[in-house]
Amino acid sequence: MNNLSKLLIVPLFSLLFLSACSESNQPIEGKQFSRLPTAITSEFLAPITEVFSLSCGHCRTMEKFLPDIKQQIDTDIDKLHVTFNNSAKVSALIYYSAVMQLNAVPDKLFMESLFNAIQENEGLTLTEQQAKIEQVFTDNNLISPYKFSDIQQKALLQMLESANKVTVAAKINAVPTFIVNGKYQVILSGHQNPDDIAKTITYLLTK
Repeated sequence: MNNLSKLLIVPLFSLLFLSACSESNQPIEGKQFSRLPTAITSEFLAPITEVFSLSCGHCRTMEKFLPDIKQQIDTDIDKLHVTFNNSAKVSALIYYSAVMQLNAVPDKLFMESLFNAIQENEGLTLTEQQAKIEQVFTDNNLISPYKFSDIQQKALLQMLESANKVTVAAKINAVPTFIVNGKYQVILSGHQNPDDIAKTITYLLTK
């Protein structure tokens, strides 16, 4: 080995070592997550919140993956129904009518019934659609939102307004997604599977 080779080989090995040590599987801002325009401090927003809409087909699919994600992050995931258009606002009223009475996020079966009532209405009249939604509430021993008292309607509208404030502040324009610690939004397109989503959420919880 000549002198030039000796001089080059040490820096080369050093670069390879540093490269290996600096490689990281941690999520990348702009690829797996983004920062919200402004941090959101709201009692309405839990540390981990799935942002969704009952009228969104992808959100319905996400329901299948939530148990696995919850298990991996070992904590609860709250829900926030978006209000960014008229369809979402109507669906939000239905969702929060259940939340208000349960004082909790509806369970898996209840959520599936709500998705079904909102999304599978082809060929139904408005009266039949309303009856289908009311049946979901009756089956779960709850009052139909169509039969709310004035006091209940006022409380429901307050919940809708709280959800709307978060939707606007976070500039949410597509669902599903997750908001973490009121500061970060998970970019689902940057993930291959639920395991990757869970890893990003876990990482963001520590930031």
